Amino acid sequence: MVDIEGRESITLRAGDVLVFPHGHAHRLYTMDAVENSPMHPVYKEAIVTHAENTGVGPLTEILCGQFHFEAPGSKALVDALPDVIHISTAGRHEFLRLQALVSLLRDETNEALPGASAVVSHLASALLLLLLRAWLEQAHVMPGMFALLADPRLSQALHGILTDPGKPWTLEELANHCQMSRATFVRLFPSIAGTTPGDLLMRVRMIQAGQWLSRTRMSIGEICDCVGYRSEAAFNRAFKRFAGVGPGQYRRQHSSYVGGL
Repeated sequence: MVDIEGRESITLRAGDVLVFPHGHAHRLYTMDAVENSPMHPVYKEAIVTHAENTGVGPLTEILCGQFHFEAPGSKALVDALPDVIHISTAGRHEFLRLQALVSLLRDETNEALPGASAVVSHLASALLLLLLRAWLEQAHVMPGMFALLADPRLSQALHGILTDPGKPWTLEELANHCQMSRATFVRLFPSIAGTTPGDLLMRVRMIQAGQWLSRTRMSIGEICDCVGYRSEAAFNRAFKRFAGVGPGQYRRQHSSYVGGL
């Protein structure tokens, strides 16, 4: 069982995968356990720490890890994900490749072989993509941004916005990206995404601005230019509507630099 911040519990079966896109605290436990056997590290020389306990009962192997995103627009996609992604792979032939990839990761992390860190990094990226693909195939209802990704035509507009949010996009340019008329694009986009192209563009811009405010020493004026605003006053108003506070206060509250800026 997995208890997620005391809000819900999920029963797991062999082959299940859980992803916590927003880092929610969780507790993994066995319902019928009488005594808790403490974990202890077996070795730390490899890429990941291998820990085990001395309890009795069936053997269970659990692979845990973290994903870190630095690419522009990645936070917008992560924010569109639900709190928990639960993927069932047991008995499903289409997910054999996913299980094979996890086995490769386990093998690479068991020993500190030459180049293992690079191999694990690439395998982890592939694992995340396969997990998201498996989740989309199992999901009954997809969130707006991922519904766009699943649409062969509209995904081109989303790709353009995420790749270059600072570009002064027009509806005509986005429609051309999707190889459809402006009228068709304007009609179809909200029905799939649940929002307008303008609102989505603004959200991606503000998310990117928030990342720069909290993680870099770029000035507010520089960030304003990079996210496509010609007027710093207009940017400040848009950011305050999005975040609830102005850029300066947001930076003071969220700066990753010791002592702020």
